[in-house]
Amino acid sequence: MNLFKLLLLLFITVTLSFADGKDLAKSLKLDPSSKAIKQWEKIFESSEKMGKIGIDKLSDADKAELKKYLTSHAADSDHPAAAGI
Repeated sequence: MNLFKLLLLLFITVTLSFADGKDLAKSLKLDPSSKAIKQWEKIFESSEKMGKIGIDKLSDADKAELKKYLTSHAADSDHPAAAGI
């Protein structure tokens, strides 16, 4: 059983380390259009806020990629993930 957990952890780590911003957001169940650009930026400025949604466990490169995706597709961006604003 411990071998299974180790392999699962390895798989998740490798998957997340090669994921782009969209894949990272999806794996963390984050909808970029649920917040405005400024709100996403505030989340990335606070380690406590990042910890609440699991961003703190990502590498610096993954955090940067995720932030880029979330702010590029935020509710008030030029290309929101959801239509309507």
